[in-house]
Amino acid sequence: MTILAKEKTNISVDVLEKISNTDLADLCYNTEQAIKAGGGFGWITVPPRDVLKKYWNSMMLVSTNTLIVGRLNGDIAGSMQLSFYPPNNEAQKTISSIKSHFVAPWARGYGLAKAMIDYAILKSKENNKINIQLDIRETQTAAIQLFESKGFIRWGENPRYAFVNGNPIKGYYYYRNI
Repeated sequence: MTILAKEKTNISVDVLEKISNTDLADLCYNTEQAIKAGGGFGWITVPPRDVLKKYWNSMMLVSTNTLIVGRLNGDIAGSMQLSFYPPNNEAQKTISSIKSHFVAPWARGYGLAKAMIDYAILKSKENNKINIQLDIRETQTAAIQLFESKGFIRWGENPRYAFVNGNPIKGYYYYRNI
């Protein structure tokens, strides 16, 4: 899927089947930037680069994971992990989950996050899923507003979802029927 946004920026979203060296460098750099901006999918401090490389390479090994990437002018600027339950889990076989979603701070405001959410919904439908779920820290206010604008419904919260600098952070749980 390709979209032209403001300033003639080319936005594209697809599934990353194999990580090239350039894509791995983009993913690591943008993960570092997202962590520094407070949205590094669980990391509070930037880990060493070799840890990030292992993280991204290992994600590709799990057959129930789909790595969706958002690109600006060909460079990876965001990602989203879309997970499906394994075939033996019959009770949840029609559910997908969004995990580890981020857009690099320098790439925000171009509609990339919306495009990745739309693509995750499309991929979920293509895989015969009827429900998509996610959880998110209360501090991710822009992401919360975005998911709610895309029809995700908050169904619960956990007052001790995460701990940042020793302080509890509330987390919210969302779903959307598709």
